[in-house]
Parts: sequence; C-alpha cells; structure tokens
Amino acid sequence: MKLSFRKEIPFIALIAVPFIYLAYVWQDLPLEVPIHWNIKGEIDRYGSRYELLLIPILLPLLTYLLFLVIPLIDPKKKIKMMGKKYNKLKLILLSFMSFLAVYIIYSTETESLTKLNALVLGLGILYMLLGNYFKTIKPNYFIGIRTPWTLENESVWKKTHEFSGKLWFIGGLIIIISSLLLEEKLSFNIFISITVILSIVTILYSYLEHKKLTSQA
Repeated sequence: MKLSFRKEIPFIALIAVPFIYLAYVWQDLPLEVPIHWNIKGEIDRYGSRYELLLIPILLPLLTYLLFLVIPLIDPKKKIKMMGKKYNKLKLILLSFMSFLAVYIIYSTETESLTKLNALVLGLGILYMLLGNYFKTIKPNYFIGIRTPWTLENESVWKKTHEFSGKLWFIGGLIIIISSLLLEEKLSFNIFISITVILSIVTILYSYLEHKKLTSQA
C-alpha cells in the first residue's frame, strides 16, 4: 500500500481543521481554560491553554499516524488487501476525530458543554457509517470486532461483522433520532445505553457463533 501525497491531501486537510480552529480562537482564550468536566457537565479542572494543543495531536493526528503504521506491521498483510476500503475507513474515522477535536476546543472556549446533541448526532452518524462498513473488513489483528472467537475462525469473523453491521447501523439511527428530538442529557444517556448494548450483543454473538461451529465439528 504505497503512499501518494496527492491522495493524502484530503486526510491532511481533515487533520489541519482543528489546528486551524485552535489558532483562530487562541488569542481569545484565557491563560487557564477548562480541561475536564464531571458527569453532571460541571467544570472540575482547569489547566493551561497550551494543553489544548494535545487535543488535535492525540485525536486526528495520532489516528492518521496509526493508519499509516498498521499496514506496515500487519503480520498477515490483510490490511493491504483492503485497498481503497482501508482509505474509506480512514476517512470516516479521521472526519469524526477532527469533528470531536473541534467540539472539545469549542466547549473549552465557551466554558460549557453546550450543543451536546451535536456530539451525539456525530456519534450516531459514525455508528451508522461503521455499521455499513463492517461487512467489508477482512480478518485482521487491528481493525474490526476482534474477540477471541472472531480471530480464531474466519467464518465467525464474517458472520459477526455482517450481523453487527446491521445492529450498529440501527443503533446509530436511533442515536441520531434521539439527538434531533430529545433534550441533551436524555439523548446522551440513550447513546451510552445503546453503546453498552451493542458492545455486549456483539461479543455474545461472536461467542455463540463460535460455540455453534465447535459443537458441529
């Protein structure tokens, strides 16, 4: 999977967005800014505004670097076989990470977790896109639903990703609807609940599929 600078331009542009936004608001930020909020949405820690530089570095930039490294260290070379699908997944996750970085910087600038439904909406869209993408992911050690049972059996991997793809798509749709119709705290709680349910059902499904195959052997 050779790198082409021309093809990397959209990814680099996405990484640049939160850096540019942070530069734009930098002069308006006080020396100390909110760094952390508690579960009630109240600020419980302040820190230097220079700590905000870590947000675009740890979110979109680090994600991008990981996507560059993974094909190089993949022992089965399955990632390279994904071709353009790998870049589409990279685009999806980088878009979300840049959006998340901008949201965090904006919340710090306004000193409030306002527009929480915008974050929930973004998460719902992410879940729908990932759900639609799951069935295209080949067995590998880095990306996808990596339980002991999916990694052990290619058939379990395929069935789990096909089932979970539909499940995550529906879950994402419910999250989007809740973000558009419900008040912020309720929609966020629905997001948390659906995430827990999706995770548990996905893991349980892969186990049951593996158990079914081993009992038939």
